This record gives sequence, C-alpha cells and structure tokens, in this order.
Amino acid sequence: MTTERMRAVVITAHGGVETLEVREVERPVAAGERVRVRVRAAALNRADLLQRRGLYPAPPGVPASIPGLEFAGEVEQLGGDAMRCQVGQRVFGITGGGAQAEYVVVPESALAAVPENLSWTEAAAVPEAFITAHDALFTQGRLASGESVLIHAAGSGVGLAAIQLARSAGATAYGTARTPEKLERAREFGLSEGIAVVGDEPRLFVAAVQEWTTGAGVDLVLDLVGASYFAANLEAVALRGRLLLVGTMGGTTATLDFGLVMRKRLRLAGTVLRSRSTEEKARATRLFARHVVPLLARGDVRPVLDRAYPLDEVRAAHERLEANQSFGKIVLNVADEK
Repeated sequence: MTTERMRAVVITAHGGVETLEVREVERPVAAGERVRVRVRAAALNRADLLQRRGLYPAPPGVPASIPGLEFAGEVEQLGGDAMRCQVGQRVFGITGGGAQAEYVVVPESALAAVPENLSWTEAAAVPEAFITAHDALFTQGRLASGESVLIHAAGSGVGLAAIQLARSAGATAYGTARTPEKLERAREFGLSEGIAVVGDEPRLFVAAVQEWTTGAGVDLVLDLVGASYFAANLEAVALRGRLLLVGTMGGTTATLDFGLVMRKRLRLAGTVLRSRSTEEKARATRLFARHVVPLLARGDVRPVLDRAYPLDEVRAAHERLEANQSFGKIVLNVADEK
C-alpha cells in the first residue's frame, strides 16, 4: 500500500532561516473525533520563529518539526467519530503545530466556519490573532463597555485584532508600538491614542496613559511585549485594574512590586493558547465562533494582512517577521485561491 504524501515546511535543525525547507512528508490521517483539512493558507507567528530556534518546542501530539499554529482550508477527511463537520466545508482554526503543510489533522472542536466574504489568505490571518485577543480581552480580562485598554505591540496581528474587538465592544483602545507610523496606521482600526516606545524607555507610556485618562490609569493592559514593560504596566493600570501577560518578546523575568499590586488591588494573569488542553481550546474556539465570526461576516472587524508569500518562500516570510517590519499578519499561501 502506497503512503500518501504532502508538501510541508520542515525545521531541519535549530537555527536561522536556512534550517527551513519545504519537503515531501507523510500525509496525516484523520481518526476518532479528528478531521483532516486541506490547507489553503497558513499564517506565521512569533512562536514559529522561536520553534525554529529551538526555544519553543511543539507540544505532545503534533508534528515536532512542522511549524504552523493557524490555518484555513477545506475539510477533506473525517475521523470515524467526527459528527459536526462536513467534507468540503470551509473552515479555519488553531492547532499546536503542523499547519504549514498541505494537510493538517485537528480535533473538529478546534474549527469554525469561514465567513463567505473572506478569501483563504484573509481567513488564515484570523484564528490565532482574533481567538487570542478575544480570550485575553473578554474571557480573561473581562473588558466591558466604557472601559479602557492599553494594548502593547499595537501593530501586530493580535494587537490589531484587540483594537478592533475593543472598539466593537464600546471600549477605548490605547496602544504602543515601535514606530509612529504603525500607530498612525492602527488608528484606521479603532486606536484612540498611541505612543511610540523606542529602546529601553517603557516609562514613556506611563505619562501618556496618565494624560489620556486624566490620571485614572487604564482598566486593562494587554501586554504582548513582556518583562521589559512589566514595572511600567503596574504604574499605568488603574485602581482595581487588570494586567494580562500574553507575549515575551521583551523577556520573561521581572521584579514584582507587591506593595503597588496590593495598594491598587490589581489582578494579574498570564495566558497562552498553544499549551492549553483540547477542551480549553474548544471553548475558546466556540466563543470566537459565537462572538467574533459574525463581526467578521458583517465587516465590523477584519483581518489585517501585511504580506502573503508562496509556501516555497517561507524563509523570506520568517526574515520579514523577525525584522519587525510587518504590520498585521504574514501569511503563507499553501495552495492557489479558488
């Protein structure tokens, strides 16, 4: 019996972009409650860069050397216990790895239907950014209408998704980025005010927040940067405010001022999607399908594409993301649009 094959991005060793190759590998098979998706496009995330460098290994149960956390495509094969999906259905979703390939096998609970108004490239730019942003803002951060949120890395995929979702919920979105140009572009998506933070000067945004909020501070901070912003975040957040830790580009270790946290009665939480259980991911996907997909279908929020590359140009895609040149999502087109 001949084993079916597929093309996939493969990390051949840990290191630079030269370790990435597109190779022929064995095609996965759907079983149980899992389904096989014919991937049309898959987006790039910073987790892919870290995995390539050997700093973020894939969790158990997914391909160890094929990166990719989000995808869009058609359901092509059903496991014996799959009951919700149909062959040919347009879907997108998240996975722990393996999405940058012609086929990926995932639990059907990890999938949502793609709105008809989105192309494959646009759809691939949605899941990780919007599920992460929705989960962090509302499930974890409990953002409410009339509140304010400070979003770091406002020009990133998650940052731009968070700005749009905050606006759609009646909240005010402030932001930081590395350049004024990214902040100006983010205004189109609902950013109220922003400040560029260059080098080791995170306290710049503390003064800005105080001005924007007339000294009250923001109700929620969505930190996509990490440890280098931590102390300033505690100063910028309001009394009884919340701090959500999502990214680690700025490091993973910081000093905590217990006194400040206690005086302000703050709530601190960390969140990550990749290492969550299948059940936790399913819940996040259900809430995304219920609350965000209708917004996408109406055009109230939309994916922000930086650039799309053919699968064979994955090295160039990594270089662009690594250079912090992107605004929005970088997508790999695995198959032609149709």
